[in-house]
Amino acid sequence: MNNSFICKACGAEVPLDGGGTRNRNHCPKCLCSLHLDNTPGDRASDCGAVMDAVAVWVRKDGEWAIIHRCRSCGALSSNRVAADDSPLKLISIAVKPLAEPPFPIELLDRMI
Repeated sequence: MNNSFICKACGAEVPLDGGGTRNRNHCPKCLCSLHLDNTPGDRASDCGAVMDAVAVWVRKDGEWAIIHRCRSCGALSSNRVAADDSPLKLISIAVKPLAEPPFPIELLDRMI
């Protein structure tokens, strides 16, 4: 039985049981996943493409989760953060909307 997989996005070897989970579904280094499910855990998707981590959100219990978007079909999914996920990568995804606002930052001065 294989206890790891190779990330299709960055090539890192990923332990299946790392980070406090028995059902690892994304790389802790680059946070990418694969589009394998139609509904969580069913492994019924025919797509199989890489899913990029595009956002994070905080569940009502305070736990963080990653939003993944499929590179091929654009499907979105949510996966809970694992204990060994890259904190730098998580924070960089979380602050991206603030670092790259959809308007010129100078407009904020005029609004205040």
